[in-house]
Amino acid sequence: MLATATATEPGAAAGLSALDIVLWGVLPYVMVVVLVGGLVWRYKYDQFGWTTRSSQLYESRLLRIASPLFHFGLLAVIAGHFFGLVIPMAWTQAVGMSQEFYHFNALFVGGIAGVGTLGGILLLIYRRRTTGPVFMATTKNDKTMYVVLTAAIVFGLWTTLASVFEGEHGHNYRETVAPWFRSLFIFQPDLAAMAAAPFSFHLHTLVGMALFVIWPFTRLVHAFTAPFHYLFRPYIVYRSRDRDRDGNRAGAAAARSSGTAARRGWSAVGTRDRDTRNR
Repeated sequence: MLATATATEPGAAAGLSALDIVLWGVLPYVMVVVLVGGLVWRYKYDQFGWTTRSSQLYESRLLRIASPLFHFGLLAVIAGHFFGLVIPMAWTQAVGMSQEFYHFNALFVGGIAGVGTLGGILLLIYRRRTTGPVFMATTKNDKTMYVVLTAAIVFGLWTTLASVFEGEHGHNYRETVAPWFRSLFIFQPDLAAMAAAPFSFHLHTLVGMALFVIWPFTRLVHAFTAPFHYLFRPYIVYRSRDRDRDGNRAGAAAARSSGTAARRGWSAVGTRDRDTRNR
């Protein structure tokens, strides 16, 4: 059930339009359905296409700079969104964090993360456009993805910079966008709260939802299969060599001169993944 505006809710005086209901009460759930359904479809029918289509073989100098800059910046941006949207303002105030301190850190860290992410994506686009083999491997799907992704970053950075110039009179999204975001999870979207947010936040939110809608159908899908389990796998011994009594490696020539059969210098070593799969 959609939450209705009351006299105490933000934006109640202005009322809610049909567009507000569609954008902030219906569209988010449509986005989730397309995202989840698209991931299921892609995994079922296009597992071989579930890849970034890496172009590192064509060019690595710029990629070595742009890729870490973009990915680490994006991780910081995601962490900032989680902290600002999921954690209520009352919780941070309860642990002694004032709104002024939170606002300063959000702008400082968020600004650095946003600039880093934007710089990384611009370098990646420049590399893709100026490196012949990489540009030839670029599809229309990739171009659409880059446009939407860059727009989401730019509009997010815009909201951050706007808050800097507005100072203490800037909009507090933790009183509008954040309550609306959390209300989506209990299926009672706070439409009035989101409607009270400035246009810049509306635009950033809409572009962000568009990005998640196209996500399953682009190379961005690889984010859902990041090989985190490699961080916790044990070391794998690929090759070991036998040593003679003096500590020297026993070579094939020595074995041949002695007339004995040469013993191979390696043995198969099983891994947990392979052993489990073959049971």
